[in-house]
Amino acid sequence: MVCEGNKKSYLKSQNLKIIGRSSLRGEVKISGAKNSALVLLAASLLTDEKIKLDNVPLLTDIEKMCNILKNLGVKLQTKDHQLIIDSTNISIKELPYELVNGLRASFFCIGALLTRFGEASIPLPGGCNIGKRPINEHISGLKALGAEIIIEKEIVKAKLAENKNRLHGSNIRLNCPSVGATETLIMAASLAQGRTVIENAAREPEIQDLCQMLNKMGAKIYDSGKEKIIIDGVQDLHGCSHKVIPDRIEAGTFLIAAAATSSSITVSPVIPNHLEAVLNKLEESGSKITTKGNSISIRGNNIKAVNIETAPFPGFPTDLQAPFMALMTIAKGRSTISETIFENRMNHVELLNQMGSSITVENNVARINGVKKLKGMTLAGADLRSSAALIIAALISRRVSHIYGLEHLDRGYENFELKLSQLGAQIKRETNRKINSHSYYEGNKLAKDSLAKIKVA
Repeated sequence: MVCEGNKKSYLKSQNLKIIGRSSLRGEVKISGAKNSALVLLAASLLTDEKIKLDNVPLLTDIEKMCNILKNLGVKLQTKDHQLIIDSTNISIKELPYELVNGLRASFFCIGALLTRFGEASIPLPGGCNIGKRPINEHISGLKALGAEIIIEKEIVKAKLAENKNRLHGSNIRLNCPSVGATETLIMAASLAQGRTVIENAAREPEIQDLCQMLNKMGAKIYDSGKEKIIIDGVQDLHGCSHKVIPDRIEAGTFLIAAAATSSSITVSPVIPNHLEAVLNKLEESGSKITTKGNSISIRGNNIKAVNIETAPFPGFPTDLQAPFMALMTIAKGRSTISETIFENRMNHVELLNQMGSSITVENNVARINGVKKLKGMTLAGADLRSSAALIIAALISRRVSHIYGLEHLDRGYENFELKLSQLGAQIKRETNRKINSHSYYEGNKLAKDSLAKIKVA
């Protein structure tokens, strides 16, 4: 694992050259879950003993979080997909904006730092431009636990109430089942005095993974994975070893790619019930699904239009909305995709339409008329999941596509093109150092204009 450095600028000059109409076959190894690993790294701040994490994915988002921990004084030992984290000598200070910008998960550190040290100061988080994603739920929940919080010049400053040396348990009901807020409050409550009850809590597998690791550390957390989570605060937490769960979104992306290319592949290791909503829709759209132990096999065939609506777990995940839309572009019939989580997660429609799809959008509802074929193009992605959608569209297109925006793709998919290549895709990463941020890609020509015109938001 390496520091990010100038990698992002370098990645902007790279593209994936994809020759479409390939069939996929074989087994793909699924990496550890990005969204789980990020919050587990934040949770390591809750103890001064060592945490050993296995199955950590090698991603630029993980590198960013590691750099944030290092800035706090955390010592990290890395080897392949293992991290040993030593948070003994932490220096409580305001995190630099340039470290947390673009990584929303950095804000998760506030709950751990506040409950362990009594104070925390963190810039407002960044991340993909897919919606507002406010932190109101985090702030109101921390206040209910006894924190005093002010926001000055884009900096969130939290501290214990005067004459208090610990947070205190509280009954908290979230207005919406925010994953980030649920995770932040679980970490904060784990060292608070007394019992905390979080109602309308998020139920995602990544939250369950966090609670499992915290309980290994000595926390007393009950009913994770349910709408009401109970946390009895303890005096301190200790070290442990923990293995990150498999990435359900990566697995789902490969399954959708197989369905789109009428292919047969197996993804493993996975936890099948984490993907139940996705598997149901893939079966409904014509694919045959076989589950055996920790593996899922798919055989794509005769894609039929189906309707989906994104929802918190166990519903259809918003992170797979864009890839599934790429599948529906060539489905037989008319489908509807409703995005209910983020208000700005439909801008990839314009690019899919440039590739020959027929999609209209109104009020975060996309209506897709399936077409017989897509055409290869040169396009730039501007967020993680929509970039994956463009790659799936390129795999099923005629002719050659060049997909830029790999600085986003590499945030959440480990060796994506290598895994696709091993399945039989004709895909290769290329570098074009002449590319700059004032250029955009449309069709197969380079035009001088604003990159934002064809960015995937």
